[in-house]
Order: sequence, then structure tokens, then C-alpha cells
Amino acid sequence: MDEPGGKDGRLGDELVHVRHHTSIVPTVLLAEVGLEILNLQLGGLHGVVPSSDEPTGLSATEPEGATPLTDPAPWIEDRWPTDPAKVRSIVLVLHGGQARSPTTVRRRPQLGYLRMVPFARFLHRHDGEHGMSVRILRYRYRGWDEPTLHPVQDARWALTQLRDQHPDTSIALLGHSMGGRVALRVADHPAVRAVCALAPWTLDDEPVRQLSGRSVLIAHGDRERRTDPQLSYLLAVRAKQVTSRVCRFDVLGDGHAMLRRAHDWSELAARFVAAELGLRNPDPLIEDAMHRPAPEGLRVPLPTMTQARWWR
Repeated sequence: MDEPGGKDGRLGDELVHVRHHTSIVPTVLLAEVGLEILNLQLGGLHGVVPSSDEPTGLSATEPEGATPLTDPAPWIEDRWPTDPAKVRSIVLVLHGGQARSPTTVRRRPQLGYLRMVPFARFLHRHDGEHGMSVRILRYRYRGWDEPTLHPVQDARWALTQLRDQHPDTSIALLGHSMGGRVALRVADHPAVRAVCALAPWTLDDEPVRQLSGRSVLIAHGDRERRTDPQLSYLLAVRAKQVTSRVCRFDVLGDGHAMLRRAHDWSELAARFVAAELGLRNPDPLIEDAMHRPAPEGLRVPLPTMTQARWWR
């Protein structure tokens, strides 16, 4: 199996497909992803072209005092630095990768990472002013690499660094594809309160005991060609046996790249993590799914998401 992300672990073929069907994909999203590629190609991580609400610099270094796992080392990207005294909660974003790959991720414009940058920006714009700090973990290597599990090691390292920097702050995990699997695996870290896994790459023997006491939201498109929605459903069924707060949504009409209904994916993730971190009121749609038994609460069709006054 060469999943997630196809033979080379990228979302490129879906991007090529939707480029010829631009009416179904927000042009601004494609522009954002394209700009990120250009930024990395021209200037690397420290050459980002800022948008109107972004800083002119980009903090993409390891936390002070951190001990690298190996060389190359993972690092935590902080695109929108927040005064540490004002940080009330943290979202750690985990991007996708490959089943196996010795390729390092540093300074390479990988589409799995680039696809998650708009999600991180969306969260920052919605709740940065309320004390939410959004960080993106950059792994050492692109591969899951059983049995070493490099991204799992990297995520645990990052969570420990963030907990040491902000000992009283709760953390939510937001992962896509392989990153969704990483998020589910490291949910037992004491700082983690919630896990949001988008189109996660899972297997039929994926463990769930580590999800005990956590809130879990899974979403999967019905036009998925890279990861298996049925496997994420079965994982949700098993997870429901160890934690009551599990829900899962079917994103009808969308695939692995999450481009056709980009706003709906982003809005769902934002509402979930903000409520779980205590920054917003709970979303009725999500809460209703959480309280429904399996399979009702685990196969909920995601409606078109709009900004609701009660939630804002």
C-alpha cells in the first residue's frame, strides 16, 4: 500500500482535476495554495510573502531549549506569534504524508503541508484574537514508516514542548490524512483535549484506547480515492466504546483534497476545536451528533456551513 496520498503521497492529481473545474472550487483557496508553493520555492520558510493580517516574519524554529530527536529535527511553525501571556489554548496542525518515505520535509513545497496552511489561517482569523495560538508541526520525514513511526515521535515531541511552554493550556489536534492518523495516535498526551481528524488514513486494526476521555470528530468525503471512509467509520464505532464524545460526518461531494467544499471543512473544524477549547459555545450540529448512538452520530451528512449568530 502506497497510501495515503497516492503513489507519491501528494494531492497533485486532485488539484489538477479541479483546476479544470474551477466553478466547484473557491478560487481564493487555489490562490492560497499556489502562493504558499511560490513562497517556499522563492524564499524558503523565512521568505513568506505576508497577507494583510500576517506578520512580515515567520517563526519556524524549535522552541527554546528543545532537544532535537535527530538530525534533521522536527520543528513547530508559528506563523502568527501570540504574546505568551495571552495564549489561552493551542491548536497543533498535523499535515499529511506517505506510508513510507525517507525524504525529509524541510524547505520542500509539499502539497500535504500546503493544504493545511489555509486551515491554520482560518482558525487564526476566527479565534486568534480570543487567545487561540495555531501551530503547524513540520515532521522530520514525509513517511509514517512503520515500525519507527517518525511523525508520531515528532508529534509527541511537539506536544511536550508546547506543554512546557504553556503548562496550563489545553491543546486540540487537527490532522489531515496521515496527519489525522498521527493525531488519533497521540491523543493520550495529557495536554490534549480534543482531536479533529479530516479524511484520516486508518487501518482496520487502528488502536482506540488512547482516545479515552477525549472528544473526537472525524470527517470524510464520499468521493475519497486515497483513504477509506469505511475504515474511519469503523474506527469511530470502536472509539465510541472508550469515549462518549465521538462524532463523524460524511462530506458529500468532496474528496481527499477537501477542495470542493473547502469552507464547510474549515468551518466544521473551527467550530469543533473552538468549543472544545472553551473559546466558543458548542455547535448544535456537532453536539447533536455527539449524543446520538452509533451509527446515527457517526454517519451524519455535513450540511452547508454558514456563520451562525448563536455560535459567533
